Amino acid sequence: MKCPQCRKNMMWTGDHDSDEDGHGAGDRTPAPLPRTGSHGLFALSLDRSRQGDLEPFLAQPVSRWARALDVVVSASALAVGAVTVLPLVSLAILLDSPKGGVFYRQKRTGLGGREFEFWKFRSMKPGAHATREFLEAANEQSGPVFKIRNDPRMTRVGRFLRKTSIDELPQFWNILKGDMTLVGPRPPLPAEVAKYEPWQRRRLDVVPGLTCLWQVGGRSDIGFLDWVRMDLQYIRRRSARLDLWILWRTPLAVLLGRGAY
Repeated sequence: MKCPQCRKNMMWTGDHDSDEDGHGAGDRTPAPLPRTGSHGLFALSLDRSRQGDLEPFLAQPVSRWARALDVVVSASALAVGAVTVLPLVSLAILLDSPKGGVFYRQKRTGLGGREFEFWKFRSMKPGAHATREFLEAANEQSGPVFKIRNDPRMTRVGRFLRKTSIDELPQFWNILKGDMTLVGPRPPLPAEVAKYEPWQRRRLDVVPGLTCLWQVGGRSDIGFLDWVRMDLQYIRRRSARLDLWILWRTPLAVLLGRGAY
């Protein structure tokens, strides 16, 4: 038989500790009942979508053929790069900026809103992230994205790595692990995702990629809203043919260096 206090707790929200709003057990507000009418479930779904809770259910995994291509290309690139690009780039980075490491790791947001560790060759001075707030007024990109063409935090070698996209090569490790794929929207920072409007979160419905329509279309020269629209256009039209077309256009985009900063 339940005690009077237990029966009371079953009828009212709150317990003996404080809740999220700072109200203690003395605040006896009746618990709201879930709506069970014809629109009840739909309304609850809208509430969840505002919080991003539906992202894992809308996520579209990589197809089998694309995953097979990811594994073959990334494994080959890492094997070749380990004996060619890696030693040269590592030496250049350490000679130019000896106090920092060769690689830069950062949290990014991937499929369904899941965060993962994102790898790049380091292109900035040590502690650069901590000084970003002092450069916000110089931001040249719209929306929640931060881009500066002549970023003072960049090292001399780092500027070359950014211009040639060599700094992105360690992301083949992310591709091999399955955090990324060859073609897909670029993975955003969690702080940027927190500022997204609901429709902009749709770019998290697919696995992020090394290259995309934005990458071959002008990169940072493209405003944020057009960038997101290009990603959503890719998601709607996604196919093996489109992926191969983007991969074919990527080397030319890298050589031209348009918007690479």
